[in-house]
Amino acid sequence: MTNIKQLPKRASFYWAFNAGRQTRLQPLGNDRRLTDAGPYRVSVVIPTLNEAANLPHVLPFIPTWVDEVLLVDGDSTDQTVEVARSLLPSIRIVQQEGRGKGAALRTCFAVATGDIIVMLDADGSTDPREIPAYVGTLLAGADYAKGSRFAQGGGTEDMTVLRRLGNSFFVMLVRTLFGEQFTDLCYGYNAFWARFLPVLDPDADGFEIETLLNLRALRANLNIREVPSFEFNRKHGESHLQTWPDGWRVLKTIIRERLNPKMKHGLLRPSGQHAVRAVSIIENQVKRAPVGSTSRFDGARS
Repeated sequence: MTNIKQLPKRASFYWAFNAGRQTRLQPLGNDRRLTDAGPYRVSVVIPTLNEAANLPHVLPFIPTWVDEVLLVDGDSTDQTVEVARSLLPSIRIVQQEGRGKGAALRTCFAVATGDIIVMLDADGSTDPREIPAYVGTLLAGADYAKGSRFAQGGGTEDMTVLRRLGNSFFVMLVRTLFGEQFTDLCYGYNAFWARFLPVLDPDADGFEIETLLNLRALRANLNIREVPSFEFNRKHGESHLQTWPDGWRVLKTIIRERLNPKMKHGLLRPSGQHAVRAVSIIENQVKRAPVGSTSRFDGARS
């Protein structure tokens, strides 16, 4: 059975509670002492579609020690790209291939160069100042750091009653079908070692990509750790999520993954681009490593 552990409540030290009301602290992301990924490169991937008004609540809070920030744009009609470049000149802009959040993430995964990949939303609902908790979880030995709004120390102010009921139903369904004790399922704030992309093989196009990645990590026997996370309300605009259609796609994803044979590391046939990417990452590490040195992947579980 996959080892799923929750971080202690103090891991969610990004939040202050005053008289029962949650308030944001000052940005901590630019303090390198908060965490250090050491020799490992960290890539943050952000799918966007008309998020110009929300990016000021996201990009300035990304820690400066993050090596690469990729914004994949799905043909935005506002000033998303221009705003992104003004806020973070070093940001990499990637044109999305296909439609949907899953397609956007898949596009970013294919070009990310980091050893660690962190998934972040562009609407301000996920706080970049939690990135150190995710990266630290991976450096501590996890293969896959899974955000949870319902683990001790997490929370949400962005779920309707219907969405909360739907998420609870899917969590119970996964517990029944897979025998694992996830506390959250349909949440897109996750991080993982890039070397596991061939195993995760994200081939979903919509919001069900979040559920697919969690289940693929589970089926591949990766070491999964849940990280408490707080989800804020979307800052501006309307959500692109459609409760019933996307819920139906999540349900089909769960059933399909349950019917597929259980797999172990590397036994899931990867798509062509991810197989090539995996080989490229390994070759680059070998070329960069000095003679007699240890691999940069020594800190992650094989």
